[in-house]
Amino acid sequence: MKNVQLSIAAFAALTLMVFACKDTDDNGNGGGSNINSKIEFKNKSVNESLVRALPGFEDLEIYTLISSDDVLSQSPNFIFGAQPDGAGLLKDPNSDGYILINNHEIHRSVSRVFLDETLTAKKGEYILNFEGGQWRTCSATMATPEEHGFGPLFLTAGESGIESMVHAIDPLGASNPSDKTRVKGALGRASMENAVPLPTAAFPGKTVICIGEDDGDGQLIVYISNTVGDLENGKLYIMRRTNQDPVETSMTTGQKYDVEFVEITDAKNKTGAQLNAEYTANKALSLARIEDLDYGKGSAANNRNLYFTATGVSQADKITPVPGKTMWGRVYHLQFDEGNPLKGKLEIIIEGDSQNGFGIVNPDNICVTENYVYTQEDGDSFYKNTQHDGYIWQYNIATKTNVPMITMWHRRDELAFNAKYNTVNSTLLSSWEYGAMYDISDVIGVPNTFLVNLHPHTWQEDKFLGPDGSGLSTNKEGGQVVIVRGVKK
Repeated sequence: MKNVQLSIAAFAALTLMVFACKDTDDNGNGGGSNINSKIEFKNKSVNESLVRALPGFEDLEIYTLISSDDVLSQSPNFIFGAQPDGAGLLKDPNSDGYILINNHEIHRSVSRVFLDETLTAKKGEYILNFEGGQWRTCSATMATPEEHGFGPLFLTAGESGIESMVHAIDPLGASNPSDKTRVKGALGRASMENAVPLPTAAFPGKTVICIGEDDGDGQLIVYISNTVGDLENGKLYIMRRTNQDPVETSMTTGQKYDVEFVEITDAKNKTGAQLNAEYTANKALSLARIEDLDYGKGSAANNRNLYFTATGVSQADKITPVPGKTMWGRVYHLQFDEGNPLKGKLEIIIEGDSQNGFGIVNPDNICVTENYVYTQEDGDSFYKNTQHDGYIWQYNIATKTNVPMITMWHRRDELAFNAKYNTVNSTLLSSWEYGAMYDISDVIGVPNTFLVNLHPHTWQEDKFLGPDGSGLSTNKEGGQVVIVRGVKK
C-alpha cells in the first residue's frame, strides 16, 4: 500500500476508534440516533463464535467479524494470525470502508485488514512482523488528533522482558513490516503491556502517557511532555505511595491511598535494568503484573480517571499466594489530581483474592466507558481452584457491582467442535483468553457496538504457521474477532 498523505482537514474529519473505548453522546449511548444502515450485522466469518452471553445479558447480539480460516477475496494468501490483542478500527480515507488494526501478540506483529462499507473483510496485510516487532505485541492504543491531539499513531508496547520498548506506527502508512526504527526511547524500557495517552481534555497542553509493566514486580509508569504530541523530549515518572510503602497487599479495598510520581532522570538513555533499579530505589509501588489500562470517557473529569489491572501471581503450586502480591488479581482506579498529573489517589475497585476462583480470575485487558468498566480475564496461569472459563466482567462505576457478562464457549461435550477447536485435547478451564475489547460505535455510526478479540489457544493447525511472512514464528494457533451489540456505556 502506498503511503497515504492526509490533509489537516481530512485528519479532522477522520473518525478513529481505538483500544481505549470512547463514547459519543451525553447519554453514553454512542453513535447518536443516526444508525448506519449499510452495516450488515451477521456472522462474517466461516468460523462460528467462540463466546456467548451469560444469563442476564440475553439481549446482547454477538457476530463473528474475522477468524483465521477466512480467505479474503483481495488477498487470498493472507492469514489472520494468532492472539489478536490490542487493536483499533478507523475509517478508510480511500474508500467507504474501514481499516482494522490488530496486534498479534505471539507473532510480535501487527496486521491491517481492509473492510468494506458493510463491515466485511476484503484484504489483509502485515505492517509489522516478528523481525520488526522484536518483542511480543500485547495491548495497544490508537492515538488520534480528535481524542489525544496527535496522530494517528498506533502505540503498541513490547512485552518480552525489561529491555522491551513501545512502537509508534502510522496505521495508514506503508507497511514496512521489518522496520525496527519506529520505537520511542523516551517512553522507557520495560516488559510493557500498553502505553495509553490520556485525552487532551484531561491535562490541556500536555502529553500524558500511562504505561503498565507486566512483571511480577510491575510498575505504573507515566511519560509527560509539556508539548502535545511530543514523544521524544518528555520525562518519565514512576508511581509510589506517599508513605513509600511499596507492598501491594498493604492496600485493601474500601480505602483510598495518596500516590505521587517521581521523576526518573535521563530515562531515554538508560537500559531497562537501570530503570528497574531506580524504581526499586525510589520505593515505587510494586504490583503483580500491571497489564492493561484505560481511562474514563465523556468529560475531562472522567478522562483523569485511570483504570488498570494487576493480573496476579502465585507460587509454583498454583494454589499459594506470593507474599505481598495479589494472586487472583485486582482492578485499580487512579484518580489524577485535577491540576497536577504527578499526584493522585489510588483504590482497589475489584479483587479476586477473597473469592478463590469463583470471582474474577487473572484480569488482563480492560475497557472503560462513561459508566462501566469491562474487564477481560486471562486465566491461563491455570490456578488449581479456578471455577470457570474466561469471563468478561461488567463493573458498574456508580453502584460498584461486578457481574460476568460474556464467557468463552468451549462446548466440551460436542465432539466435532472439539476436534476443530481443541486439537491439543486440553481439559483445563480457562484455556482461552481475551485480547482487547473496544467501542466502535463512533466509527461505524451504530450505538453500543464493540469488538472483542479472542485467543483460543487450543485451536492449532499447521496452515496457520507464519502468517506474518517473517519465517520466524513457530506458533500455529487460530484467532478471532467478534462484534458485540447492545453493550451498556
